[in-house]
Amino acid sequence: MVEVRLRAVRVDLQSNTPVLLLQETDGEGRTLPIFIGTPEAASIAYALQGVTMPRPMTHDLLRDVLMSLDVEIERVVITELQNSTYYAELRLRRGNDVTVVSSRPSDAVAVAVRTGSPLFVSDELMDAEGIVLAPESIDDEDDEEPPPEELIGQFHEFLKEIKPEDFAT
Repeated sequence: MVEVRLRAVRVDLQSNTPVLLLQETDGEGRTLPIFIGTPEAASIAYALQGVTMPRPMTHDLLRDVLMSLDVEIERVVITELQNSTYYAELRLRRGNDVTVVSSRPSDAVAVAVRTGSPLFVSDELMDAEGIVLAPESIDDEDDEEPPPEELIGQFHEFLKEIKPEDFAT
């Protein structure tokens, strides 16, 4: 498994669709882009910005339920891509018991952001779908994030170059 961090939640300017950018913490700096829904993007953005709502949102409710049951999210793993749909798992621990629960990546990341849980991508998925963005767009020493147009533009260039046979197994 490849440990990743949530690099950004952006909006693709062409499709006006939110996209998660999950970047590996070590190695080549590959990034896994995952298009998500607008409500999930807003939920993740609220958590990142520390916005609290008068009533708990669904992801806050799930965090609170897990905490009240003494369940820890050991990790979130983005596991695979099937028919253009990404899959994820929440690995939950209560004492010595571990339970794996299937999830949409957007929901899993929204809960992970709220709980400080580590994020991972399966090796196979990162090898197949991870892209390396230009170094200037991922420079951690610069506190400013690159403009969304730059990151999404690079992703669109990648999509233009890819061919169906690249997905053959």
